[in-house]
Amino acid sequence: MVMRIYRVRQYERGLLFRRDEFVGVLKPGCYVYLDPLRRLRMDKASIRDPWLVHKDLELIVRSGALKDKAVVADVKAHERALVWIDGRFVRILSPGLYALWKGFHEVRVEVVDVRAPWLPHKDLDVIVRSGALEGQARVLDLKDYERALVWIEGRFHSVLKPGLYVLWTIFRDVRVEVVDAREPRLIRNDLPAVLEGKGAKDALNVLTLEAGHTGLYFKDGEYVATLAPGTHAFWKGVGKVCLFTIDSREQVLDVSGQEMMTADKVTLRLNAVVTFRVADPVKTVSVTEDYKQSLYRDVQLALRAALGTRDLDTLLADKDGFVREVEGVVKDRATAFGLDVKAFGVRDVILPGEMKELLNKVTEARKAAEAALITRREETAAMRMQANTAKLLEGSPTLMRLRELEVLEKVAGHGKLNIVVGEKGLTERITQLL
Repeated sequence: MVMRIYRVRQYERGLLFRRDEFVGVLKPGCYVYLDPLRRLRMDKASIRDPWLVHKDLELIVRSGALKDKAVVADVKAHERALVWIDGRFVRILSPGLYALWKGFHEVRVEVVDVRAPWLPHKDLDVIVRSGALEGQARVLDLKDYERALVWIEGRFHSVLKPGLYVLWTIFRDVRVEVVDAREPRLIRNDLPAVLEGKGAKDALNVLTLEAGHTGLYFKDGEYVATLAPGTHAFWKGVGKVCLFTIDSREQVLDVSGQEMMTADKVTLRLNAVVTFRVADPVKTVSVTEDYKQSLYRDVQLALRAALGTRDLDTLLADKDGFVREVEGVVKDRATAFGLDVKAFGVRDVILPGEMKELLNKVTEARKAAEAALITRREETAAMRMQANTAKLLEGSPTLMRLRELEVLEKVAGHGKLNIVVGEKGLTERITQLL
């Protein structure tokens, strides 16, 4: 009779087989088996080495005997396993079947899907420094002044800010472009695609200029460039970048309801309008904080200054002269902060109610006097003409006779008349028969 005696030390485990079948795992101790047919076999494995390497590993794993005794990792083709032993990163496992003993060492295995482009991990720096990712992933360690543009399978994917990144290259075609962001402006033909990528909103400031608008780009307080209509992108976090949008179209500014006093102490209100455009955007932004407010203020001051030297009658009599004087002052002032005044006009001159009534009375009286004068002139002219006619009639009886016949014709036209004309004048011979 054959007797098998197996001794398993404290740091060992016994792998017991009967013929080609796995029986189980033997813990430390002494084991006696009767083996008359010589079918038993025991292989010893040291658990001081956490890796269980055996030609029949698949058979051992499939038996379920390693449960609670070892960590089993069955890594598929699209996976990789990160192995940590006693808190230290050891290696990355390629596809295959693995078993690591528990007990003597603290073992941790993390299986990750490499079809996903990123390897996110709290200990990413440790994994990268181990060198285990070589040939399997693209490692990006972006400095404070660097940004990265990532394409996956030929399609733009994301914008990366400073930091450490790992992109798997096993299953996907990954292309990375590292950009120096110390030049904040990002100029690319494929800018629309970049702005649609992940992380673009967090990494980039975007300025979109419509037609008729101009953009100004300042870096650290210094003017850099004038931007044409379109979309422009600038990296965040790389200096003080200021972007201004200027409307370069012709604009209209209303200066309404300005209460002012003339030289003769009459208070009135003026409504003015200014048509202008921004001629020098850089000067406009550099000289004044708000060019519209500055223009509004200067128009107010010019109106007050010009009106203060005129009385009401002079203003109303020479409104065009007043407008030209104010326009000249406003144009000179507007040029100082980059504006080109195209036109200036006073739309309304609004008088107080009492003053308006007085002016209406004055105008009414003036017109009444003018009407009376014209009436007298016409009456005088008519009387003069009548006197001249009487002299002509007195000196010409034939003309007098013709005049009488004209009157007779007019009278006959308004009624049924029978007229008998004798040898003497009409005044002595007319008989009316109705």
